[in-house]
Formats: sequence, structure tokens, C-alpha cells
Amino acid sequence: MQVYKMTRVPELIICSFIVISLLVIHFFSDLLRASLGGFYAHDVTLSQLVEAQSSEYAWLLKLLVNCFGYSCVFVPGYLIYKYVQRTNYLERGQKSFLHTAINMCITGNSSYDTVDPNHMTLLTEKERPNVSVAPKRTSSQEAFQLLWCFGGLMVSYLTWGVLQEKIMTQNYQNFAGESSKFKDSQFLVFSNRFLAFLVALAYLQWSPSATRHRAPLYKYSYASFSNIMSAWFQYEALKFVSFPTQVLAKSCKIIPVMLMGKIMSKTKYENYEYVTALLISLGMIFFMGGSSDSGKASGVTTLTGIFLLSMYMVFDSFTANWQGSLFKSYGMTSLQMMCGVNLFSSIFTGASLSMQGGFMDSLAFATEHPKFVFDMIILSICSAVGQLFIYHTIDVFGPVVFTIIMTLRQAAAIMLSCFIYQHSISILGIFGVLIVFVAIFLRVYCNQRLRLARKRAEANKPKMAV
Repeated sequence: MQVYKMTRVPELIICSFIVISLLVIHFFSDLLRASLGGFYAHDVTLSQLVEAQSSEYAWLLKLLVNCFGYSCVFVPGYLIYKYVQRTNYLERGQKSFLHTAINMCITGNSSYDTVDPNHMTLLTEKERPNVSVAPKRTSSQEAFQLLWCFGGLMVSYLTWGVLQEKIMTQNYQNFAGESSKFKDSQFLVFSNRFLAFLVALAYLQWSPSATRHRAPLYKYSYASFSNIMSAWFQYEALKFVSFPTQVLAKSCKIIPVMLMGKIMSKTKYENYEYVTALLISLGMIFFMGGSSDSGKASGVTTLTGIFLLSMYMVFDSFTANWQGSLFKSYGMTSLQMMCGVNLFSSIFTGASLSMQGGFMDSLAFATEHPKFVFDMIILSICSAVGQLFIYHTIDVFGPVVFTIIMTLRQAAAIMLSCFIYQHSISILGIFGVLIVFVAIFLRVYCNQRLRLARKRAEANKPKMAV
């Protein structure tokens, strides 16, 4: 009986970390609510108090409150991670549900148990587990794959963009005939990520032939956090910069993606890749300068807006490159990546919404506005399908090709808007579109020539005598 109690002590300590951390966070949440609205405002949610602050510094306050909500996950997770390392809980602990969950989060598959989890990405090819290598595709098969990814990303995210704008701008009527707008974009992120997680999890459970998962789950949290933050900075930037300015920044992010790839993964790019990246960005500058109305394009661009756009590009570039490095290190499938990232995204956003009170506010809005529920479900479906194409594209073609496709999606969205709403495009705008497509074709052509040259070099190598 004494042995049984001793084996349960580490699990009790781990659970106490979670409970104490949540109590401390709840205490500081009440303290923050009291400082913003006074002690009389105890019935008002923290998200409502933040919305009531001055717009000059509301974005910074929102950022701090959101990160404070994410600490509901980070703080207990960090404490548990350090405790497990110091006490060797995974080696000594009794097999239980908590032991299995912590083992999957910190070390991943049991084949990695003897490896330091902080250095798993540095394993050599001989030390890595055997991963089935997909057969090489022919040029026609690769072209079909690229066309499939391009079409899927275009359709899903163009539809997603239209629905997103509709939800955030239009008035919804409740059962009493009163109209109001939905304001909490973080709840949309939660619903999108949670549905995507369920879709990926259901497929992985249904498919018995899925590749065995090997990566520690905590490694997904980095891509999840950066993905959430990039979406948040993108929404907030629209309050300080014009729409053409934001689209211009998003279209030019192929350059920070390549820079992030050199910093994180030491990726080497060919000269033509740098040239085509600059041409794509230059073409998008011409396109935006010649397709937007002069009155709308002259919106005030503040230092705050520039900072928010810069942070968006940094986090978004990190997300794509970190996912690409995970694909190379662990040989996971795109659905495993989708499931892991959206699991943490749902946890992060759900914890933050619960702490701020925005979760219950959004659910109350949904119960009173049935049309909003329908739009939100369709939006979440488009987001889930789009993520399937995102992870598949990054897995097959890498983060740079994915960024090029999403850049073209931005151009297609503006061209579609010009067609529907009869916006005029100048000669400069048409010239910008031509530059973009010439750069894309030049990139594909140079890539094909380089691949053929490498094949010839391999074929011409003298064979060693046996």
C-alpha cells in the first residue's frame, strides 16, 4: 500500500502545478478586471472592458491580455516539463494515462525515449527512424500535384475570405429583429481550428494505414502559437493601415520566408530564387499601385500599423519554415501536422477566451443569431479544407512554393473584386500582373533546368570498381 502511494506522488505534484497555475492566473485576471473597470464592474467580462478602452493603446492591451490567456497553457506546461526533466518521471513513473500523455508531449514515440528531446531535430540520417520515402514523381505528375494544390488553396481561401469579411462587417438579426455585429475574431480562430482538429483526428483514427507518429507533441505548439499570433496581428493591422497596404505587405512576405529559412534551417537558395522573389514583390507593388483607388490607397500608415504588419510577417514566416523543418525531421504526414497544430491552437484560443469571458459572449451571440452559426460553420469548413491543402503543399513543395501560391491568391482576390465591383485597373496594374506570372514561370523553368542538370551530373559520375 505504501508503494502505491509513493508512485502516485509525482502525479499529484503534476496535477498541483496545473491547479495552482490556474488559480494564480485567475487571481491576476480578476485584478486586471478591477484595474480596468473598477470593483463595481465584476459582472463585466474582461474582453468587454478591453474593447471599451481607447483605440490608441487598445491593441497593445489586447495583445497583453491574449498572451496572458495563453499563459494558462504555457505556465503549467513549462513547470511540468522542468519537473519531469529533474525527477526522471518518465523513466520511474508507473504506466498510467497521465504518464502516457506526458510521454507523448515531451518525447513522442517510445523509440525516442533515450534521446534528448531538445536535440531531436539534429539527428543524422542514420540515427533517424526509417521513414518510407515516396516514389519520385514524373514531370506530369508533379505538374498535376502543383495544379491541385493551387486550385484547392484558391477555392477554399477565396471563399473563406468572402465569408470572413461578411461575418466581421455585416449586421446579424436576432429573434427579436434587433441587429448587431460580431466582434470577437479570436472565437472565429477557435472554431476554425477546433473543426480542423476534429477532421484531422477523425481521419487519422479511421485510417489504420496512417504513418506512425514520432514527433513530440510540444513541438507543434511553436507553429500553433506563431499561427495564432500572425492571424491576430493581421486583423489588428487593418485598424491602422489601409487594405492595399496590408495586401502589399502580405504579397511581399516571400522574402522574409526565405530569410527565415536561411536563419532557421540554413537553407541554401539559388540565385534565380532570389531574383524571382524580388520580381514577384515588385510586380505586386505595381499591381497594387495601379489597381487601387487613389483616395483609398492614400490611407494613413502609422508606425503602429507598420509594426503590426512586420510582426505578422515574422510570425507567418516562422510558421511555414518550422512546419517544413518538422516534415524533414520526423517524416510525418500533412494530416498529423494538421492535427497537432490545431490541437494546440484550440487549447490556446479556448483558454484565452475562457479567461477573458469572450467564449461565453460569443456562444451567447451564436444562440441568438442562427444565420451567424450557419456562416461560421461554412467558414470553419473552408478553413479546415484550406489547411489540408496548406500542409500538403508545404509537405510536397516546401514553404516558398506555398507562399508563392498564397501571393497569387491575394492577386486573384483583388482581381475578382475588381471584376465584381467594376474597379478599374491601370496599365501599371496590368504590367504588375504580367511581372508576377513571368516570375512564376521563370522560377518553374529554372527549377526544371537545375533538376535536369543534377540528374545528368549523377548519371555521368564514374562508377567505382567493385
